Amino acid sequence: MSAVNTLRNIVYGMRVPQWSKNFFVLAPLVFGGKLGETEALWRSVAAFICFCLVSSALYLFNDIVDREADRRHPRKRNRPIASGQLAVIPALAAAMALLALSSGLASFLGASFLAHAVCYAALSVTYTLWLKRLLVLDAISIGAGFALRVTGGAAAVGVQPSHWLIMCAFLLTLYLAFDKRRLEMLLLSEASGTHRPTLYGYSIEYLESVKLLLLCSTFVSYVLYTVAPETVERFGTDRLVYGSVFVLYGLLRYMAVTEKSSLESDPLVLALHDVPLLLAVAGWTLYNALVIYREQFSL
Repeated sequence: MSAVNTLRNIVYGMRVPQWSKNFFVLAPLVFGGKLGETEALWRSVAAFICFCLVSSALYLFNDIVDREADRRHPRKRNRPIASGQLAVIPALAAAMALLALSSGLASFLGASFLAHAVCYAALSVTYTLWLKRLLVLDAISIGAGFALRVTGGAAAVGVQPSHWLIMCAFLLTLYLAFDKRRLEMLLLSEASGTHRPTLYGYSIEYLESVKLLLLCSTFVSYVLYTVAPETVERFGTDRLVYGSVFVLYGLLRYMAVTEKSSLESDPLVLALHDVPLLLAVAGWTLYNALVIYREQFSL
């Protein structure tokens, strides 16, 4: 295999489209009111890049560990390592190189951010080796990883994140994790447990109920964040609450898109290609920016 093909497969194995998950790192920059500060901006972008490098390294590590199980999955069997297009040794070397780069960048951003990045990496490795085999804890560990993205982003720019905002990120990613479990059960049917052992403990009915519970909890957590006394005091207004309309639409739209999608499609990829959902995210971002930075816009 040529070096060019190896490099191409390494980049594919890094799952660059999944980097969109790391936008959670930027939330403290926006909601901390520091978007107009040059230093905070570059530090937040550096933190985003760091989490992208770490997550890509851990995707490669996960694919090495799960290569046999992935070969039994109709979509994952096409991943470079599972399909045999990328050997284990170069994949492991790439993962170690990415971790080294991310460690250097994290160190540059300070001890607090470095601690968050290390905790995230340790949690992800533990998930791959153990937690993903434990009922419910498999999804909770994914949610905890996203909460670390938020708190890590806050550490990078020196702001104190709202507890409600952290819980909102945690609950949202729990919802996405359980929805992914539901889609895997529908796709793999009787063989679902052979790919992911925890699926033996779930049922479609249970996962549907959990999804509804988490969707409602996510929305309520966000609304409570917008009207929390510390939020109103920080921004001098309670008008952030009206942006919850975009959040509610986005959650319901995502549910509709994934319910009607092909079972072999990646739900995140579908979401990234859904124009109404992307417009809702853009509208929510613009509205929050106008409210939070209204003085700069002379509103």
